[in-house]
Amino acid sequence: MADYDRRGGGGGGGNRKRRYREDDDYDRRPQRRRYNDAPPPAHIRIRKQLLVLAESPLRGWHEEVQSIAHLVAENYDKDEVKTGFLDLVAQLVIEQPLKTPFVAAVLLIANSVRPEIVTDVLNKIAPLTEQQIAVGEWRSVKLYLKFLACLQSCLDGDGLFPVLEELFNRAVELQTSNSDDTIGTELVKIILLTVPYIMASAPGQGQQKAADLMDKTDVIASEPHALQVLIDPYHPEKGDDSPSANASLIGLLQKQLQAEATNGWELSCLPRPWALPLEEVEQQEKIDSAQKHPLPSIAIPETVVAGPRPLFPEVYFSVYANQEVESVPPPSSIAASLIRDGLLDTINNLDFNRHVTARYLIDLDCYFAHGTFIKRATPFDRLRDIEGGRPTWKPEDVAVDAVFSQLFQLPNPEHKLVFYHSVLTEACKLAPAAIAPSLGRAIRYSYQNLHRLDLELAYRFLDWFAHHLSNFGFMWKWQEWKDDVDLPDIHPCKAFIVGALDKEIRLSFAQRIKGTLPDEYQSLIGPEKEQDTPEFKFNDEHTPFSAEGKELAALLKKKATDEEIQPVIDRIHSAALEQSIDPLVTSTDVFVTAVCWVGSKSLSHVLAAIERTKDRLLDIGAASEAARQQIITSVMAYWSAHPGVAISIVEKLLNYSIITPAAVINWALVSGKAGSGGDALSKAWVFELVFQTVMKVTGRVRQVASAGTADGTADPEVAAMRDLFKIMEDALASWASGSKDEMMDPAEPMDGAGGNREDIVQRWGERWLRVFRRRSAIEEAHLQVGTQ
Repeated sequence: MADYDRRGGGGGGGNRKRRYREDDDYDRRPQRRRYNDAPPPAHIRIRKQLLVLAESPLRGWHEEVQSIAHLVAENYDKDEVKTGFLDLVAQLVIEQPLKTPFVAAVLLIANSVRPEIVTDVLNKIAPLTEQQIAVGEWRSVKLYLKFLACLQSCLDGDGLFPVLEELFNRAVELQTSNSDDTIGTELVKIILLTVPYIMASAPGQGQQKAADLMDKTDVIASEPHALQVLIDPYHPEKGDDSPSANASLIGLLQKQLQAEATNGWELSCLPRPWALPLEEVEQQEKIDSAQKHPLPSIAIPETVVAGPRPLFPEVYFSVYANQEVESVPPPSSIAASLIRDGLLDTINNLDFNRHVTARYLIDLDCYFAHGTFIKRATPFDRLRDIEGGRPTWKPEDVAVDAVFSQLFQLPNPEHKLVFYHSVLTEACKLAPAAIAPSLGRAIRYSYQNLHRLDLELAYRFLDWFAHHLSNFGFMWKWQEWKDDVDLPDIHPCKAFIVGALDKEIRLSFAQRIKGTLPDEYQSLIGPEKEQDTPEFKFNDEHTPFSAEGKELAALLKKKATDEEIQPVIDRIHSAALEQSIDPLVTSTDVFVTAVCWVGSKSLSHVLAAIERTKDRLLDIGAASEAARQQIITSVMAYWSAHPGVAISIVEKLLNYSIITPAAVINWALVSGKAGSGGDALSKAWVFELVFQTVMKVTGRVRQVASAGTADGTADPEVAAMRDLFKIMEDALASWASGSKDEMMDPAEPMDGAGGNREDIVQRWGERWLRVFRRRSAIEEAHLQVGTQ
């Protein structure tokens, strides 16, 4: 009994005695797992070592690759080793492309022991490459060719060069038939990114072949692509040149490789893990004299396809351009292209795991030649002290630059923008001392270039900036921009600040955000933004139709039937007619405002309120354009302090077909209700509203096209999209040309704005017009491809 009391018995369960009797029979404490002294099977050890290959700067490359190579060679007779190794190699070069030279080094060493290993790998990779060419998976093709290029030293004859020659022939055929072709451009890019790895793997060999190939590619690489103007991340003001005007990726690659050829293919950034230290000269001789292998045939079809991913020419973009000291490789260096290429393949192929992707960004310096980068987390100010012509490239700057190149990629990044947001967030959490200062300088560069950044990219930057701050307590050095608070609202910098604060409030709440801001910014967050639920204007007795508004709200709140609501609507109509105002527009304002008030507690509440009144709202929307405009006006007016909520509601109204996309565009850009005199063009939330509406329409057209029901001309969805772009063209062209009626008055000077108001408004119009002309051109091109 004493034992029972000590154990804390007393309550619960009728078989207490039995339980404690069992406790006495054996120890119920968790037992430590016992392991056998025997090492894990060879195929497990090989897999583990390959997966962490080159990840630690504390381990020598030559030791790692030799250890794995000999382990594979010693156990290659075992089926699980052979199968597992071949499958893992094929997977690694796609999912972890930064490790490709190291995987190749394992094979080159294994070739000196068991040549059949390389034969089996070549027989595995060649058919996979052929399959990817057939379906147009060009990134996978590039990565497989990069791997084969790293094996060039153990290939017979010309090795990989005949395959590259054949790819170039296809590129020429495509460019000859259509100068706007993008597949040929992609093929040339693949060729140019493969050649350096061939030359690094087999130094002193194939130089003439490489020179001949580059003479041929120069024809395509040096010619600017017709679409390059559309995808330039900059939209410079008249008289200025874009910083990316001569930054075509394949054009830069061509010049970089020509410079490398002149320097004897130094390629100093590339790792050469197959080059062993001097003390291992015997092993090096075995590698160099090992058996050569014929490259299995890789057939390239007469007609190559674009594949599932839209292809566009690429422009080299950097948020660290024109710095006092280089912290990233300059565009003139082949390192700029090769390092970024490996990073981008890693980022975009590992989109399913942001944590691992961020880790590769942090460990970037492990995968390139020693001395390519300076020590991690070196302050930027100390770069000036580095002497002797040594590189001053910061690995964290190079990593951040690569992610921003995707955030700022036009026309679209490969993945959803939030993926790139999350990668930067994870990287900042993993290595805050290294990444945070790099991000700070990237932010400052983007902010200082807002006036010439493409408007869509300026909005992406704003969206990322607010989202990123939300993950780190909304802290930023706002004091740096305090002077810009006094600028006019239509100035790009002031518009950015206002838009960013609005986004932050959406992600938190106004009082929290005000607490993070200096005094100069407090006036930008008015008391109305601190109210979670806006005031119901009909509670004010002086508001016209106050009584009817309160009565409608009460009826909607108690979920009254349509028959109970109609008499109130009729009274509004009668009173409006007596006052000679549009009865439908008047009743629409009262009714929609009441719906917004009833649903103001949350988005689900407003959706429920819209669902219950959907039939009446559909009738209103179908009645007239003025009624549709008033629906939007009432929603926007009620949620004026929280435009993000209003945009979500408008999106739902579009989904229900209560309003039309054209009504949204007219409301935002034509009616003047979103802001008079061109003010609307500077508001981030107006751009968000219009852009999301356009994307909803184009997304619907693509769905129809993919289903095979659109013929590109007669389909009503296609016609509606073209009509929408025509409305936008008409609305924006007059702002962009300066011929809008509101702009015809004498120019009004604006202190601190860098010009007069009309010039700034015209500039906003030009930037808007460029964005949506690009969207129109892209959709037309997509339709043409779909109908071929």
